[in-house]
Amino acid sequence: MNIDKEEIMARFLRYARYDTQSDPASETVPSTRTQLALAEALAAELRAMGAADVLLDENGYLTATIPANTDSEVPVIGLIAHLDTSPDMSGANVCPQITERYGGGDIVLNETKKILLRPAEFPELARYIGQTIITTDGTTLLGADDKAGIAAIMSAAACLLAHGELKHGKIRIAFTPDEEIGRGTDRFDIRRFAADYAYTFDGGELGELEYENFNAAEARLTIRGNNIHTGYAKGRMVNALNVAATIHLALPPDERPETTDARAGFYHLTALHGTEEQATMQYIIRDFDRQAFEQRKETLRLIVRQVNEQYGAATVIVRLRDQYYNMIEQILPHFYIVERAAAAMRRAGVEPVITAARGGTDGARLSFMGLPCPNIFAGGHNPHGKYEFLPVESMQKAAEVAVELCLGEQRQ
Repeated sequence: MNIDKEEIMARFLRYARYDTQSDPASETVPSTRTQLALAEALAAELRAMGAADVLLDENGYLTATIPANTDSEVPVIGLIAHLDTSPDMSGANVCPQITERYGGGDIVLNETKKILLRPAEFPELARYIGQTIITTDGTTLLGADDKAGIAAIMSAAACLLAHGELKHGKIRIAFTPDEEIGRGTDRFDIRRFAADYAYTFDGGELGELEYENFNAAEARLTIRGNNIHTGYAKGRMVNALNVAATIHLALPPDERPETTDARAGFYHLTALHGTEEQATMQYIIRDFDRQAFEQRKETLRLIVRQVNEQYGAATVIVRLRDQYYNMIEQILPHFYIVERAAAAMRRAGVEPVITAARGGTDGARLSFMGLPCPNIFAGGHNPHGKYEFLPVESMQKAAEVAVELCLGEQRQ
């Protein structure tokens, strides 16, 4: 079943103009009220197209049902995407730009600021010659992560509801808040959702199919210094900033995001604030292998112990918190759902590209909550920044894959 290109593009452009950035400093759920505006619009759209059980709860989770139209007993499938965009770059006043029939070469994002999307930096652009590409104007992110996923699911839902001749089982839809800050499933009601398994549409380029992701932890370090007038500091001063530098330089310099790829893990310093008297550091720690992941955390603890031996007990306090784990542990016992996703892609004319996600999705945590949930492409590239771009045809194919997933159960 073909999805109309102009229709799905119009959907995405409509959603992209909602400012839905999440806020890691917020203690509310959702972390920003602006996410609710998009959720409310989607709820109205779902009701208008004939979806059942449309519910937007107090925490910003939007769920709906496409009722079964077959008597065959088939599993209940879930389709999931997230409402928020990354806090890494502004998502306010997004002005999408459309390049029809991309002919190759540089795409001017912002002529005034001389910001270009260049194949020399992003050679994957060459794969989309002749296609329609949506970009930013160089001042914000685009929001294809994950509004392309939302548009794909909404277009698939509209297609299935409009074509009763397409037989399928019960389908559950969910749009979650705060995925980008690691809270997307904190209040997700698995029992009420009541799917046998699900798929997040939160992947990147055409064909991506992921059932493996990083194990993830965050580390927060508080460093207590002792600030003495520099004229009398010898043997007395403990400069908290120097202690922070000691810690950071003790970690392997070749195990950072900018020096690793594929299946290599890393330590990533995300924030450093302070003065001579006190400083704070934040890291994220990532590794695909669970044993190596635990070793990374122990390495950081060991460095902190050594620093405290050098500068004095309790100079540094480290707090480690696991964020999510590699979903492969939960997917392998249900590997048929990966095989069904690959088959759906092929029926939609897309060759699956099995990759390991160098990040996490709601699906990782949902899998450990009892809802096996691989991740499928939505089409976007370069998320979280001004060079984000979306080939419309890839998003269109994501919607067609979603339809095939739902019909495929009837074909089993």
